[in-house]
Amino acid sequence: MDRENNAVASSKPVRLTLPLSKQDLVSLRIGQEVLLSGPAFTSRDAGHVRILEELKKTGELPFGLEGQVIFYAGPTPAAAGRPLGSVGPTTASRMDFATPAVMDAGVAAVMGKGKRSPEVIEACKRNGSVYFACVGGIAALLATCVVSSELVAWEDLGTEALLRIELVDFPAFVAIDTLGQDLYRAIQDGKRV
Repeated sequence: MDRENNAVASSKPVRLTLPLSKQDLVSLRIGQEVLLSGPAFTSRDAGHVRILEELKKTGELPFGLEGQVIFYAGPTPAAAGRPLGSVGPTTASRMDFATPAVMDAGVAAVMGKGKRSPEVIEACKRNGSVYFACVGGIAALLATCVVSSELVAWEDLGTEALLRIELVDFPAFVAIDTLGQDLYRAIQDGKRV
């Protein structure tokens, strides 16, 4: 695939094992469907406030988040014999206040739904990071791609606590790549992706 070309060379999903390497990230392009397997961390607004507090206090990301994927989600408790009842993406722009700082500190990728700010796009370019978009409204189905879940921190935040979840073939799309190409803006501008 030509690095400068927006077009996706194949319609087959790309299987990726987490955590992601810089080589994995640099090869991704907007519009590509990916299937993610491996560890990811869930966090939302309140969790990101605490991540930033820890980062300011210590100069490092807490709980081994460097090089990891943060999924903007507030999972429900275990149900139907699964570790989580449901786990759907939260509107990602709610974390725009923190995303550049966590990417600058070493988070490899983030995942949620919806358009991101120009500052997040620049952070992806600057750090060689990506933003994955997930389909909203199918949280119970997405939970079938989670094989384990463990509380890492901030139990007092309830569904916004920091969890480490293990994914198997979790579906998502590359929405912002390491070149700063943005799927949402490309579609808005009528570009073929």
